[in-house]
Amino acid sequence: MKEFIEIIIVDDHEIFRNGLKMVLGKLKYAKIVAEASNGKEFLALLDNHSADIVLMDIEMPLMNGIEATEAALKLYPNLKIIALTMFNDDEYIQSMIDSGVKGFLIKNINKETLDKAILTVYNGGNYYSEELFDFFTKQISKENKSKKSEIKFTRREKEILQLICEGLSNKEIADILFVSERTVVGHKTNLLAKTDTKNALALMSFAIKNDLVVI
Repeated sequence: MKEFIEIIIVDDHEIFRNGLKMVLGKLKYAKIVAEASNGKEFLALLDNHSADIVLMDIEMPLMNGIEATEAALKLYPNLKIIALTMFNDDEYIQSMIDSGVKGFLIKNINKETLDKAILTVYNGGNYYSEELFDFFTKQISKENKSKKSEIKFTRREKEILQLICEGLSNKEIADILFVSERTVVGHKTNLLAKTDTKNALALMSFAIKNDLVVI
């Protein structure tokens, strides 16, 4: 890991941004390079600021987090965005998953959780607060569940799916299974195709709601 992980904060509440900066200040590796109060400001500052991690609010004026995430990832596909959410943001969570975020954090975050989330996403994994299990297991399940019995997974695909849902990166999975990262990426591509999901977080959501993994 490099000396500093560069972070952009995007949230329309100045008090929350200040509180988040205080918590980030306790993480020696965290360097805040910019902040914005809405999606339009965020997209404008990307011309002059690069970042390793973006902490993105969902509900904001002018341009919300969903629109900002989609637009930013079209311009910078490798940008790693973690959504900041409230307990009552359920209706937006699936849209944020589809937009390509790498994780979710509940806004009443503590230092330990923020530390784990940033490092997990920075190293190529996915992360979401434990409080969001209710959404994955109940809210999403209100939709028609896919018939998992109709999808045939290989033993290796099941192993990799489990490790993805534990938030591990491709390299970490490769090290555990004694295979190459390229092999892991190949299996992950197959899993996305079989489950008709767009990204790793959507794949995790699918796996949890269909009881394909143990969390």
